[in-house]
Amino acid sequence: MMTLPTSEVELFISCRELIVKDVLSKSDPMCVTSIRQFGEDKWIEYHRTECLENTKDPHFAKSLQMTYRFEEQQPLRFEIYDCDSSSTFLGDHDFIGSVTCQLAQIISLGKIEMKLEPRDKSVTTNPGFIQISVEELPSIKDEVTLKIRGADLDKKNWFWKSDPFLEIYKATENAGYLLVYRSETIKNTLDPDWLEFSIPARKLCNGDHFRTLKFICYDWNSSGDHILIGEFSTDLKTIMEKSPSSFKLMKSKKQNKSGYKGSGDIIFEKCILKPINTFVDYIMGGTQLFCTFAIDFTGSNGDPRNRESLHHISETSMNLYEQAIMSVGAIIENYDSDKQFPVLGFGAQLPGGQVSHEFFVNMNPATPYCDRVNGVLQAYRNFISLVISGTAQLYGPTNFASVINHVAKFASSYTDGSSYFILLIITDGIITDMPQTCKAIVNASKLPMSIIIVGVGTADFSAMEQLDGDTVALTAGGEKATRDIVQFVPFSKFVGGSIPWGDLLAREVLAEIPDQFLNYMKINKIPPKPKSATIYPGFVPFCNPGS
Repeated sequence: MMTLPTSEVELFISCRELIVKDVLSKSDPMCVTSIRQFGEDKWIEYHRTECLENTKDPHFAKSLQMTYRFEEQQPLRFEIYDCDSSSTFLGDHDFIGSVTCQLAQIISLGKIEMKLEPRDKSVTTNPGFIQISVEELPSIKDEVTLKIRGADLDKKNWFWKSDPFLEIYKATENAGYLLVYRSETIKNTLDPDWLEFSIPARKLCNGDHFRTLKFICYDWNSSGDHILIGEFSTDLKTIMEKSPSSFKLMKSKKQNKSGYKGSGDIIFEKCILKPINTFVDYIMGGTQLFCTFAIDFTGSNGDPRNRESLHHISETSMNLYEQAIMSVGAIIENYDSDKQFPVLGFGAQLPGGQVSHEFFVNMNPATPYCDRVNGVLQAYRNFISLVISGTAQLYGPTNFASVINHVAKFASSYTDGSSYFILLIITDGIITDMPQTCKAIVNASKLPMSIIIVGVGTADFSAMEQLDGDTVALTAGGEKATRDIVQFVPFSKFVGGSIPWGDLLAREVLAEIPDQFLNYMKINKIPPKPKSATIYPGFVPFCNPGS
């Protein structure tokens, strides 16, 4: 299935029990929403609702639409004002209260309620509550499933039949056309039967069922000089209304020739429009994401007591390991209900002399979880202090298979779509157990699991690209990975830019997670559950207006 890297969502805003700012009447509330752009520190006003007169429980009709991106932090600030005039200057209106949250928090729950905070923290009066609901815009949630075949196509070769393939183009606003789909080539036939395929309606026709679609059929040639068999134009509505339907391929140069009746037929045996199950659907339906951190404690990182070491702990700045933990973990944390993260280490000699490639960094196997991302950082720093004191030692080699199999064991117990597991491996070295790692990844590709590998330092990570199966599927022992579950990114790629490198890293390494997630659900035919009504822990329980 063609999946969408982003989703358009709509936020609906209401309030209850707003504090009264006017002497003789209730407040006249308005909500102003600000966003903080990716990589920026300042807030920018993004949206204003209408001003509603004389109410403490407003339901704003002017909703907020924006693009949701899984791989980015998307902080939002909602400010409620009591409008005192028609002025557009916010300073002319009375401030009631504000809240700040991540878009991901709203997405994961579908509906939240938060207590408004006054600017003056010494004020004890409750300003009221804001309620925010989210819906994914339905215009991008359809996909079209097509089954197409050809009949009696023109023969374009002297000694054998044609090798036909089909291309689909959509008309653009400037009278041009964009290629949106290309079929496989079927060799030596005049009656091709192409594979059934699905494509998002937004990609096919921008959701516009009347937008012109051009279908062009070619005879494939190895030289790349494909020979036109014929073409025709129609739209999605016509195909749907007449399915199964047939369209005549025409070649413009022959249209005016006597006796020319076309160059064959294209037959639509199936044309079905149905909703796409999106990443948002699953998260709002209660699917939980679980992230495990795996940290490289091999000797190649350098002695932590030296400033040149990748594991050197500074009071003034984060090292690369800390940066990777914080930037990726801060996003994953939004989707984890209990905020408890297991942290594995590999390549170290533990207290007692055992060299391990699979140990809990907090040194507590009975309770291996760290509380939130700050807890992960603290466990990491505590272990480095053990190394500095000589209680533990950076060792080697750099083996990945054990930590991958560790997470895969848990993922294998949750194959029903209720949970999805992410393993973040942070390493400075070249893998020394490549055959075992490849085998572990191929096995894990059948499970609800993704693996992110972040390379820190200056080592040659070219061998890592083999694991990232974006172009060539990973194989081990003759078995091919069911799907691509690995994303490798070298941290050095982001150093020196104007945008904070931690933000860029998070966006890069998390960008493939929604597609990998959806591929697992589609392969295993797992639909999303109905939207959950759970309230985000720590928020005031949601109440209906007037209750």
